[in-house]
Amino acid sequence: MSGRLNGKKALVTGGAQGLGAAIAARLAAEGALVLITDINEAGAAAVAAEICARGTKSAWSLRHDVTREDDWKRAVAAADTLMGGLSVLVNNAGVATLATVEELSLERWHRDMAINTDMRQSQPGSIVNIASISSLIASHNFASYNASKAAVWMLTKSVALHCARQGWDIRCNSVHPAFVRTPLLDDIIGDRNEAAVLAKLAKQVPLGRLGEPSDVAHAVVYLASDESRFMTGSELKLDGGVSAM
Repeated sequence: MSGRLNGKKALVTGGAQGLGAAIAARLAAEGALVLITDINEAGAAAVAAEICARGTKSAWSLRHDVTREDDWKRAVAAADTLMGGLSVLVNNAGVATLATVEELSLERWHRDMAINTDMRQSQPGSIVNIASISSLIASHNFASYNASKAAVWMLTKSVALHCARQGWDIRCNSVHPAFVRTPLLDDIIGDRNEAAVLAKLAKQVPLGRLGEPSDVAHAVVYLASDESRFMTGSELKLDGGVSAM
């Protein structure tokens, strides 16, 4: 089915690579106009150019530091100028720091919490927050990532209830992937053998494989579309069965 997002105007943060790039491409393929933002300006521009090369002008890019309020104001203004408004917001920008609570510096803690939770909200029809299965299942050496993604999970519910109480037609849901092969895993791999690390991660998943960016992108399409009009304050787990164990 195509055209599920015709008329939708989406802003995707952290869209220069990985999940963000896949989500932006899938939204555009389903008919949405997409503004791709990232602190990596060149990467975001390349993703937008690739999308536009497939058809009409349906994607734009903007440098955007999600920890800065003035950058959020600029991004929302750009969405209005370029697309005529904003109806879908995908909060995808995030980082992962591999460290225990003892090893983690205060600076890195604040950096992770700022990028993953201090995001200004506007009023689109659907807010989709990319969280993680780490929001729900803790690890001894993922202290700030567990905490920041759990905050995203709870913030999602709070925003959803606030919007409902205000009588706004704005839904807010979160997506919780397990291991997905994106550049975000590079810090986990480090200088170890990549194939061995990925195989070890896959063994922790009941389905026996890592997730693909497209798995997450298809889920975001559903949440961005009018098909999910009765879904808000919910978490969509894409973990290959990890949380079922």
